[in-house]
Amino acid sequence: MLPEGARRQLADCSGARRHAIIASIMKLHEIPTPALVIDLRAMERNIQRMADYYAGRTCKLRPHFKAHKTPAIAKRQLAAGSCTGLTCATVGEAEIVARERLCDEILIANEIIGPGKAARVAKLASQCTIIVAVDSDYGLDDIAAAARAAGTTVGVLVDVGVGLPRCGVAPGEPAVALAKRVEATGGVALRGVMGYEGHVVGIEDRADREAKAAKAMERLLSTARMVREAGLRCDIVSGGGTGTYDITGSMEGITEVQAGSYVLMDTAYAKLDIPFEQAFSILGTVLSRPRPEQCATDAGLKACAVDHGNPSVKDIDGAQVLFLSDEHATIALPRDSTIAAGDRIALWPSHIDPTINLHDVLYAVDGVDVVEVWPIAARGYPEQRP
Repeated sequence: MLPEGARRQLADCSGARRHAIIASIMKLHEIPTPALVIDLRAMERNIQRMADYYAGRTCKLRPHFKAHKTPAIAKRQLAAGSCTGLTCATVGEAEIVARERLCDEILIANEIIGPGKAARVAKLASQCTIIVAVDSDYGLDDIAAAARAAGTTVGVLVDVGVGLPRCGVAPGEPAVALAKRVEATGGVALRGVMGYEGHVVGIEDRADREAKAAKAMERLLSTARMVREAGLRCDIVSGGGTGTYDITGSMEGITEVQAGSYVLMDTAYAKLDIPFEQAFSILGTVLSRPRPEQCATDAGLKACAVDHGNPSVKDIDGAQVLFLSDEHATIALPRDSTIAAGDRIALWPSHIDPTINLHDVLYAVDGVDVVEVWPIAARGYPEQRP
């Protein structure tokens, strides 16, 4: 709970001014929970490490905005250098990136299909360079018609299936045939190809991850060669993620990597041999310690995604999350622990993207000081808000 004087300061404020005032008067122990807390210095080290890796390389970074959905973080990533622009997952994310004028070129690394989406992308193309992924005639025709109607041009990457059973046209001739259709269609411009080796980015054994990433990316690289041999433009060959940033990112012919999780990290990626620190946690308050070996905090399923498993307990040796329910995290404790009701316990999330999507703001902390409070501008589906 903020002090009475602070509450009076906030009474007539909103938006960015409100967040600035909160940050100037709040300490870590005053953050209302459950809350997402960023270790600002660790995050900045992660950003710099990734920028440094790509600084001397032909391949560059196109950070994935979906990992954090937060303009304040994207600005820091871009300012560190080595970036070609930003990657987004949804039209709503791209609209926020464009509105905030974060960069001149946005890749929506997804198929743009559904009522009104193509028209929104075509409108965005009048504000900045927009590139979208296409893996079907249907998707191509929809975006092209919208672009022609708006009098704009939308860039296209042919989305190639490289092994992840999700989206992507088959590599080789089917992808080349689609590229030829893009080239012959008004309202769109062929920029290249993309493919995501998401089925291998989390493999813990380095040699296995390298071998399987190489196999997946060869499907993309061979398709790129075939596109060029057909006399078509293929300037961009886009792929990769945090787990393969220095594998895919070092392959000759890959021009950019769409890594996102590196900036904050989670327990899934922390298992890998990559040099990024866990920079964010879910802060909760102990509500109950009904028995010596157990407590419950207020950071439950509504505060933390568990699609990659339960979160881990930060800074308490021997503690373990037993399960999450809607409003509670039930945690096993060493019997001699001094944890009591009202104390704080932080959790390391197993998957940052969906966890961040559950919250409205991020608290950027340096030691015990709340330095800034950042709105998670693209959480949920912004276009559905009244």
